[in-house]
Amino acid sequence: MSTQPVPHLTTALSGPLYRVESHIQEHQSDIESWFRSKWRQTSAPFYASVDIRNAGFKIAPVDTNLFPAGFNNLNPAFQFLCIQSVQQAIEGMDIKIDRILIIPENHTRNKFYLENLAALQEIVEKAGFEVRLGSILQNLDKSMGIQLSSGRSLHIEPLVREDNRIRVDGFIPDFVILNNDLSSGRPALLEDLGQRITPSLQMGWTNRLKSVHFTHYQTVAEEFATHVDIDPWLITPMFRNCGEIDFMKREGEACLLKQIEGLLGAIQKKYDEYDVKCQPFVMVKAETGTYGMGVMTIKSPDEISSLNRKQRTSMATIKEGQKVSKVLIQEGVYTHETWGDAGMVAEPVVYMIGHNVVGGFYRVHTTRAADENLNSPGMRFEPLAFDDCCISPEKSMAPDAHPNRFYAYGVIARLALLAAAREMAI
Repeated sequence: MSTQPVPHLTTALSGPLYRVESHIQEHQSDIESWFRSKWRQTSAPFYASVDIRNAGFKIAPVDTNLFPAGFNNLNPAFQFLCIQSVQQAIEGMDIKIDRILIIPENHTRNKFYLENLAALQEIVEKAGFEVRLGSILQNLDKSMGIQLSSGRSLHIEPLVREDNRIRVDGFIPDFVILNNDLSSGRPALLEDLGQRITPSLQMGWTNRLKSVHFTHYQTVAEEFATHVDIDPWLITPMFRNCGEIDFMKREGEACLLKQIEGLLGAIQKKYDEYDVKCQPFVMVKAETGTYGMGVMTIKSPDEISSLNRKQRTSMATIKEGQKVSKVLIQEGVYTHETWGDAGMVAEPVVYMIGHNVVGGFYRVHTTRAADENLNSPGMRFEPLAFDDCCISPEKSMAPDAHPNRFYAYGVIARLALLAAAREMAI
C-alpha cells in the first residue's frame, strides 16, 4: 500500500483550509499513530462507507453504511487501492481463504445496485479470489444472467444450505461477504453458519440502531478530540432519541417534540459559542434502514405538529415497506460544498476496505438545499479524482505540494469506522 493513509483526492472545496481541517492536517503523524493503536485493539469491518457533511466550522459523519452499495461510483483509478486493501484485509484473517461468496440485495431490477455488485465482484476477483454471487431470493430456483449497460454481466445463483454450510451449485465458499443489509429480516438460511460471514447478521438493519452507532461514535470522537486537543463537537453530530413512535397514529409525538426542542437549544448554544450565524436544524430519521428513506429536516418543533398526511406517510415506512417505530433526532450539519457551475449542493461519501480509505465520490443534488437530505430521488454521483500533483507519495511530500484537503474526510470516516468496529465487537 501507499505510505499515504488517505489518498490525495480532488474536492469540491477550494481556497484556504477551514480551522478544523487545518488542525487535523497539523496533527497527521499523531493521528496516524493513534489510529494504529486503536486498530490493534479492535479489528476494522471488512468494508464500509460514510456520508460526511462539511459546514466549514465543523465536519461530521451523518451516516455509516456497513453494506456499501456504490463501488460503481468510485473513480476507476481507485481500483488498485481497493484490490490491495481487499488482499490486506483477508490476509489478516486467521483462516485460509480462496473461495468467496457475495450475497447481494434482493432488488435485482435496480440497475444502479447491480452495477455496484459487478464492480465489487471485479475488485475481489482481481485481488486473487474465486468469487460467486449467491442470492437469498426465495423464488429464485435457477441461476440468473444479467447484462448491464456498462458492458459488465452478472451471474446470480440460488443459495443452498446443507447442514451448517451454504453453497451455490458445487461452489462451497471459505468466506461470505454480505452485501444485503437485511432490512426485511434475518433469513434462517444464514443463521449459525460454520463459515465466516461479514458483516455479521447482527449488524443488519433487523437489529442495528443508528443511535447505538452514534453513541459509539461519540465516545470515539471524545477520545480522539482529547488526543489532538479540539472540541469534540467540531467533529460530532449531537443526537437524541425517543421510545416507540407511530407517525400515522401520532403516538409518541410529545416525546419527539420535547427532544427536538432540547436538541435545537443545545445546537444554538454551540452556535453562540463559535459565533455561527446559521439557523440550527435537526434531521429526524428512521433508527434503521438506508436509501435515505424516512428522513426529514426540522427547524422548529411546530413543524412536527403540522405534518400533513403525505409527510406522515413518507416517514411511516422505509425500505421494503418496513414500519418506522423508532427515530433518531440528529443535529443537522450544513454542507457548504457545491458542484459544478450551477452550484449544486454536494456531500462527500468516503469508502473504506479494512481500515484503509480507498476512495470516494460526491453525492450531488440539483434541487436540495444545504440543510436537506441529499440521499433522495434526483441525486447523482460525481467520482473524485487523484490530485494531479499528488498521485505518488513522493510528489505529495514535496516541499511545494499543497495540503491533502481530502485527508480530514478520511480521518472523520475512519473515526466512524472505528465506532462501527466497536459496535460489532459487542
